Amino acid sequence: MAFDFLTADVEQQKQRTRYRARQCVAEQNGRHVKINDENYLNFSSNDYLGLNHHPEINLALLEGAQRFGTCASGSSLITGYSYAHQALENDICDWLNKANCLLFASGFSANNALMQALGHKSCQLYLDKLSHASLIDGALSSDAKVKRFLHNDMNQLQKFLTQCQQHSVDQVNATNNVIVSEGVFSMDGDQADVANLAKISQQHQALLYLDDAHSIGVIGESGEGSSSVADVDIVMATFGKSIATSGAFVACDNGLAEYLINFSRHYIYSTAISPALAWATKKSISIIQNEHWRREKIAELSQLLASKLTGNIPLLKNASSIHAIVIGDETATLNVCQKLRNKGIWLTAIRPPTVPNNSSRLRVTITASHEVKDINYLANCINEVIE
Repeated sequence: MAFDFLTADVEQQKQRTRYRARQCVAEQNGRHVKINDENYLNFSSNDYLGLNHHPEINLALLEGAQRFGTCASGSSLITGYSYAHQALENDICDWLNKANCLLFASGFSANNALMQALGHKSCQLYLDKLSHASLIDGALSSDAKVKRFLHNDMNQLQKFLTQCQQHSVDQVNATNNVIVSEGVFSMDGDQADVANLAKISQQHQALLYLDDAHSIGVIGESGEGSSSVADVDIVMATFGKSIATSGAFVACDNGLAEYLINFSRHYIYSTAISPALAWATKKSISIIQNEHWRREKIAELSQLLASKLTGNIPLLKNASSIHAIVIGDETATLNVCQKLRNKGIWLTAIRPPTVPNNSSRLRVTITASHEVKDINYLANCINEVIE
């Protein structure tokens, strides 16, 4: 029968404890979520700074809709590029000290676009082993050669680049190298060694590209992410996490921006993001820059969680909003997840292929909306259900 693989592959997912299904969310914020008429403490949200539902951002969205409309009504190269988009790009350039900025519909689209654009046949892409799927997919679909270095392993990265440099001596044209990583890794919550990555990229005349989706807003004095650590050549970040709107940006120099405008199919053929959302995003970034207490609260609550968990809880400690508790077995992870839901806690079980085999985990996200009593309750419940 035609297309038998559709049902066969889904059935196999169920047998392997990797089946995924959507949950319809009735209401949510950084602290609570309502699903199937049940209320839960929400520890799965990427609304790290608790800005979703912020009245000033909502008002800016309404103002943007009234002034510019809800839809761009065209791609950025036709009639879709409005003053709202330009104003947002200018603010991001000032924030991250970059010459240019382009807006994309999503982080996945932006990463794909950049990997394909930088993936010229003269280029070699070096990706951290734990890079996001969008980076991997984009790199592998490009014309560049692709190598993946062990997670945060600067020695192996140096080795790869040195080998490439030695090989290029015998070639007519030198290879263009691009180092690719995440600022904060989405499943482990640990940070890239940004300072060393920047140093290595300069040493080898390579470009450094960072996916800052989980860094922006949370890391840095003004929430500027990895750009607070070192000068990063190209920064991509999404609006749908800390910034609490939708879409993404790429901040870079004028030369790359001009190249993308002319050759990036993702940018050329996509309708521009809603100008109303761009106007709301502009307001959100202003709040992020000024309300330092949100970042400070995340750090305090994260330290509290680590201190309250018993020693046998396999918590990966870090300085971000993301805290992974690695259980290993997929069935055991799902069981723990269900026990926590029975106690009114909503956590997500992360399983392969999102993470390596035998490293299934609970991905705990702490936001500025959480309270001390929430963290205490979470820790007590985790201590109880994980033996």
